Amino acid sequence: MTVASNAANAPRVGVAVVGAGAMGSGIAQVAATAGHRVLLYDARAGAAEHAVDGIRSTLRRVVDKGRLEPEAFEQIMSRLGAASALEDLGGCELVVEAIVEDLKVKQELFGKLEAMVGDGAILATNTSSISVTAIGTGLKRPERLVGMHFFNPAPLMPLVEVVSGVATAAAVAEQIYALSLAWGKKPVHARSTPGFIVNRVARPYYAEGLRLLQEGAAGCATIDAVMREAGGFRMGPFELMDMIGHDVNYAVTRSVFDAFYGDPRFQPSLLQLDLVQAGFFGRKSGRGFYDYREGAPTQVADHEPDAAVPSGAIVWTGSPTGSALAKRLDEHAVAFERMAGEGPANAIAAVGDAFLFVTDGRTASALAGDVQLPNCVVVDLMLAPESATRVAIAKADQCADGAYEKLLGLLQGAGLTVSRLSDTPGLAVMRIVAMLANEANDAVHQQVCSAQDVDIAMRAGVAYPKGPLEWAQSIGPQRVLAVLDHLFEFYREPRYRASPRLRQSRFKAAAEPA
Repeated sequence: MTVASNAANAPRVGVAVVGAGAMGSGIAQVAATAGHRVLLYDARAGAAEHAVDGIRSTLRRVVDKGRLEPEAFEQIMSRLGAASALEDLGGCELVVEAIVEDLKVKQELFGKLEAMVGDGAILATNTSSISVTAIGTGLKRPERLVGMHFFNPAPLMPLVEVVSGVATAAAVAEQIYALSLAWGKKPVHARSTPGFIVNRVARPYYAEGLRLLQEGAAGCATIDAVMREAGGFRMGPFELMDMIGHDVNYAVTRSVFDAFYGDPRFQPSLLQLDLVQAGFFGRKSGRGFYDYREGAPTQVADHEPDAAVPSGAIVWTGSPTGSALAKRLDEHAVAFERMAGEGPANAIAAVGDAFLFVTDGRTASALAGDVQLPNCVVVDLMLAPESATRVAIAKADQCADGAYEKLLGLLQGAGLTVSRLSDTPGLAVMRIVAMLANEANDAVHQQVCSAQDVDIAMRAGVAYPKGPLEWAQSIGPQRVLAVLDHLFEFYREPRYRASPRLRQSRFKAAAEPA
């Protein structure tokens, strides 16, 4: 028997969910809403019944807001029930496990389930970090086991990672993919490797933010503000880690790091370990990078004091940032000279002998020395430079204060709040986006997923403003590669090695017609 792949057939398919916590009850709600008969089971006495009551209360609130018809509410609840014993799930054609992240416990559960359900039933694990292949060890029919990784809260988050272990039958993965579509989700295929797609590709978002903080580039509130207001991310890395919980986030990072045999690209941060050891888990404990206790002072992002808008500025419009800067200056009635193309050494603006560059991964000081223009300031990447409200910059050590003030005034005159970071390579947005794109490229290069699926996963799973590969394409793969190579040159760490797929892209670019 096969699992139905469209909503019209859904009522013929019995779905069981094992584990009545937040994730398990959310999955049960999704399945019942899609038209399935659903049994929810939990080994804790009364937990499944409590979860069903919780779903009823949640959906009643949706009805009260006018987003669900009362009749539809009754139909959903009529399809949802609590099982009193594991054996009650024997007639179900799909069993989704959402229990504790413990390999031995999962293996034991699936061994019992396999003995109860029919030969054609599909067993799915919602694991976020454990190998699907390892979970299937000892099963008589491991080809019927597949990962079905939802994101919390399951009723709201669209992504489902359909994860295939070594033994998973392709037809089984395709059935779960089709079923996820029928449930209104955005499924992606992934091979069972550490972190799957999202928990692997997202690691640099946290890791590079933590390194910037550790090296004193800026405070966490400033980095968060830059990532939101210049990078377009919904949350900066520190407020996001505080929301996830540092105990959880650190454990996932450590799990991926260990599973990749200590690859430095996934190295955990001592800063985060300190928080975990102190019990400062974030919002849920009242303290993390931010202090959420009543009366605690609020951390605010740093920004530069107002500088005078300079006269005699030149803006070169041959790059997206230069073109956007010129447009913004026009909108703010700032006089300047517009020039086509790019300035000396690809500068985007100049005031006298002070030059402004978009970061290419070098420090401002290194860039100033390389291009022999001492009065050098670098500006960070912006997702939408025409509408960004904040930007990060760094000043070369060789740059005179007066020259810096002129370029600062030019950016402020364009309506930008300017946060100065220490002279760190790649600044914040460019550095983090380049590392995200690198990891996404490596996942595709190592056959974990397709290029299309990695972008879908990062947009739907963690709400990135662009998929990492899409973003790299808009920046230019060669520019991303240059940023990574400059980071590697600065740190001399394999953490910043470029993906072979990204490095190979330069040949593809050279082969394309001009």
